[in-house]
Amino acid sequence: MTVDFDRCTGLGICESLAPDFFEVNDAGDLILLKEDIGDDELQEVEEAVAGCPTEALRIVEA
Repeated sequence: MTVDFDRCTGLGICESLAPDFFEVNDAGDLILLKEDIGDDELQEVEEAVAGCPTEALRIVEA
């Protein structure tokens, strides 16, 4: 999982869709809580990536 922090605007859509992975702090900055995605978590993260209006999120295969 990678985040392009230059593109991220901190809207929090990803946080609402995948709260175990993303958090927007009080300053509006995105915090990536964990990078490794389990098989049972993949759909949740894919929805967050697809829902990002600035396309700042990417799933990186190891």
